[in-house]
Amino acid sequence: MASRACPCGLPGTYQDCCGRLHRGDSAAATAEQLMRSRFSAFAVGDEAYLLRTWLPSARPAGSVQDRRVKWTRLEVLESSGGSVVHTEGTVRFRAHYLDRGRPGEMEEHSRFVRYEGRWVYAGAL
Repeated sequence: MASRACPCGLPGTYQDCCGRLHRGDSAAATAEQLMRSRFSAFAVGDEAYLLRTWLPSARPAGSVQDRRVKWTRLEVLESSGGSVVHTEGTVRFRAHYLDRGRPGEMEEHSRFVRYEGRWVYAGAL
């Protein structure tokens, strides 16, 4: 996947975009960047990253991925807060997928908070 476009929709390759966050080379600077990197983690099957970037008190106990679903495209619809100077932020997005070959989409308004200095996913609003 090194030379493929990043699933998050931003320009650049996966390796240079969300891949560096997944590898731990850097942390998301904004809530939107974290949300995009989490979408990419769903797309590439990086469940460890998803769990690491989930607020511990809201993290599910079991698996968070359905292997039958292939995440294909992300649209960021709006965001508020979540910048380098904020401690909370929200991002509303639409994620497109294929479920056993059938196209679908889901929309969510997500809440993000800083936890131990890093952005984490706190759940849907």
